[in-house]
Amino acid sequence: MDSIEYYNQNAIKYFELTVNLDLKENWDRFIQLLPEGASILDLGCGSGRDSAYFISQGFFVTAMDASEEMCSLASIHIGQEVLNLSFAEIDFDEVFDGIWACASLLHAASSEMEDIMYKIINSMKKDGVLFMSFYYGDFEGERDGRYFTDYRNRSLKELIGKFENLELIEIKKYDVIYPDREAEWIHALVRKIDIIS
Repeated sequence: MDSIEYYNQNAIKYFELTVNLDLKENWDRFIQLLPEGASILDLGCGSGRDSAYFISQGFFVTAMDASEEMCSLASIHIGQEVLNLSFAEIDFDEVFDGIWACASLLHAASSEMEDIMYKIINSMKKDGVLFMSFYYGDFEGERDGRYFTDYRNRSLKELIGKFENLELIEIKKYDVIYPDREAEWIHALVRKIDIIS
């Protein structure tokens, strides 16, 4: 089973597990870096939890997810259409002030990340901000029916360093308390900048 099929088969369970998680500290850290009324892509929106918060704060949100079933649930939750797109299908040209990739890019193999990151960077306006979060660690492979690539500070900095038009704002490690467990996470905030020749 691949990760997309996992979410299609477990959509209701995953929705109920994640929809009420409070990530306000991360949400507010992200949106304080954006202009008022900014356009945000919620990349791998899952339950739509984060999109709902951004919409409530007056932002224009485009939500997308690779799982058709998650799209259906998220669409009901946020009251608007959710695009059923995979990472490979991202094809925006400097549309977004911010891209929020919370617990989504962690399902991409490390060998695919450069191509995906180019698509993400191309989707952002100049000075656009990207938030991306991963499980903290060194593991890569299948776990709990899905594919995961974990990152540590060094590996995440190495990934970001491959793109000269990305400027690192912060990398932060933290814990998330789920209804059934606690997990270590790491996130990065980066800004798209002009390349000085």
